[in-house]
Amino acid sequence: MTDPNVLPWLATPQPARHPQPTVKALDLTHLIFQRPDLNEAARFLTDFGLTVARQEADTLYLRATDATSYCYRVHLAEQARFIGFGLAVHSLRELEKLARIPGASPVEKSERPGGGYCVRLTDPSGFIVEAVCEQAPGKRREHRAPLSWNLAQEQPRINATQRPPIAPPEVLKLGHIVIEVADYQATCAWYTKHFGFIPSDVQVLPDGTPIVTFMRLDLGDVPAAHHTLAIAQGFMATYSHSAYEVVDADAVGMGQRVLRERGWKHSWGIGRHILGSQIFDYWQDPWGDKHEHYCDGDIFTAAQPTGIHLVSPEAMAQWGQRMPKRFTKPKMSLANLYALLLNLRRSPDLSIRKLVTLMRLFG
Repeated sequence: MTDPNVLPWLATPQPARHPQPTVKALDLTHLIFQRPDLNEAARFLTDFGLTVARQEADTLYLRATDATSYCYRVHLAEQARFIGFGLAVHSLRELEKLARIPGASPVEKSERPGGGYCVRLTDPSGFIVEAVCEQAPGKRREHRAPLSWNLAQEQPRINATQRPPIAPPEVLKLGHIVIEVADYQATCAWYTKHFGFIPSDVQVLPDGTPIVTFMRLDLGDVPAAHHTLAIAQGFMATYSHSAYEVVDADAVGMGQRVLRERGWKHSWGIGRHILGSQIFDYWQDPWGDKHEHYCDGDIFTAAQPTGIHLVSPEAMAQWGQRMPKRFTKPKMSLANLYALLLNLRRSPDLSIRKLVTLMRLFG
């Protein structure tokens, strides 16, 4: 971690925790996608390690092994698109606070698996956030135990072998979501102000301009994952990737074997991140959207201060394959080119100079 006090050139304001957030989110509950083919979506996601919880004519729900009704929702639509995600809050009273934010829906009773109550909000970049509470837990599902390792100084496995099943790795839980936005500062500030997210680490350009913020939940003295939400500077609002925890490194490796044998497209990995420390492996779904298996991530209490770090391709992993250039390459189309030109004129966080710097770093 780099102390920002020893970097006198850090003049640009960095994302920071809010002193009095509207509420403090408890968990990331689910993701929301639109897809033109629910069966194809289910084929990839079950090979990836999720389980179909319910399939209706126009909506697909998938779950992990933890005690939730679902963590991934897919709506049938002509165009493939990421819509947003859900965040759990403490109570109806907190939902009522969120309902007073301009543009929010009233508190509504949810008809989706798990029930409870919901308020729908739209963040400054246009992503939907479904704040939920009082959801009924799902039945926890069994998964294999972590494998025990024989280390040089400690060898607990005697007269026994390692033979994990050749099958999709069981996803234990939805871990985090990463989005790219044009309005970077406003979007970061919205999540710290309204949901109490704490910036764990911020990556900056050589001039100190922040371009990626890894945010964790504020659970006080209870440790929280290094990031549940990450926000990156982009030229338009788009999905970057989502991440799913598996039981151990062998599950990450078995995921690579199974997904490769079943013909899915690999994106990056296996390696270990620097910020967050997760052992990772990324795969693309039928529409090119990245999904990450991970294990062994960092956990922080609310007391951990924010770290500031220079961004570079080398800062993405401690070991493993160097991040491929295609990993951060945007999908270009006439619509995306129009969005780029529009946002260059409109967004205070976007400039040609910044885009050129990012292209030099990652292009």
